[in-house]
Amino acid sequence: MSIITTATARLADIAVETDRTDAVQSFVKQETVLVDLETADGLAGTGYAYTIGTGGTSVLALLRDHLLPALVGQDARTIEALWQRLFALTRATTTGAITSLALAAVDTALWDVRCKRAGEPLWRLAGGHRREVPVYDTEGGWLHLGTEELVKGALRAQEAGWAGVKIKVGKPHPAEDAERLRAVREAVGPALHVMTDANQSQTASSVLRLAAALEPYDPYWLEEPLPADDISGHARLARATRIPVAVGESMYSLMQFRSYLESGAASIVQVDAARIGGITPWLKVAHLAESHNVTVCPHFLMELHVSLAAAVPNGSFVEYIPQLRAVTRTELAIRDGLAVAPDEPGIGIDWDLDALDDRRVA
Repeated sequence: MSIITTATARLADIAVETDRTDAVQSFVKQETVLVDLETADGLAGTGYAYTIGTGGTSVLALLRDHLLPALVGQDARTIEALWQRLFALTRATTTGAITSLALAAVDTALWDVRCKRAGEPLWRLAGGHRREVPVYDTEGGWLHLGTEELVKGALRAQEAGWAGVKIKVGKPHPAEDAERLRAVREAVGPALHVMTDANQSQTASSVLRLAAALEPYDPYWLEEPLPADDISGHARLARATRIPVAVGESMYSLMQFRSYLESGAASIVQVDAARIGGITPWLKVAHLAESHNVTVCPHFLMELHVSLAAAVPNGSFVEYIPQLRAVTRTELAIRDGLAVAPDEPGIGIDWDLDALDDRRVA
């Protein structure tokens, strides 16, 4: 039987592999919330979500106090029904990050069970469009890095055959951001995609100056230039610049994405499976974007997103930021510049349970 017999959660702190800074914060550790499910017929699944340094214990408490008790005795095959049931239980705290992250950990575990039951990998069961997706590098583009380091990182990615690199922007003066982008563009030439990311650091006026300064160097997109809830501001920017506007990592509901797409405020959607509430709503956002002829380039979580980006026809890129290597037995496979979705049944993450226990938060 597919009845859920046990549902447990734990929290592990995973240190970053290198310094990571952007215009508004430093990424000091990943608080990783994991949910483990077991069913009466012997299947087991693990799902996860994350925060960047704070809030992990709050997600854990919501899971243990409210969500997990409601799962025991339910049919693990009814993923949509279970998502809606848990959402209804937390209606007073939605829409918001804590609830979405908790839902995501459960939903991802349920998909892990679903894929194992079917004997299929996630990329195929979620759509099966293709197995390989272009990859771009963010790890060599952090804001604290000097121009010479940015250029070296971009050249490494280009020599490896990767599709692009991301450069963080948000220096005190847009001329400084433009100079960094210019140096990278001149080093790699016109073929390599160079993305830029402002991490919600701009105002209505400063973003116009920033976009104008960056435009001559052909950035592939300008990501999260304004606060994520400023839909009209992003729409105004999209009309004012030739640079495509990318948003999505800080959005927590399907309706937010609908509003962005209907107002012409998003040219690229960067939906994050953890922050949107799991694989189930992630796929809804991807199909919604497809209906607007918009591509999906998911934020972070490359170990999970490679399978989701491969599943849908408008999945365009996987973002390379290695964060799980310390707690997994395998890592993202990249061949000829393409990220390859795992082909084993499940979501494709082989957790190292001992390593997770070593990092467990009591």
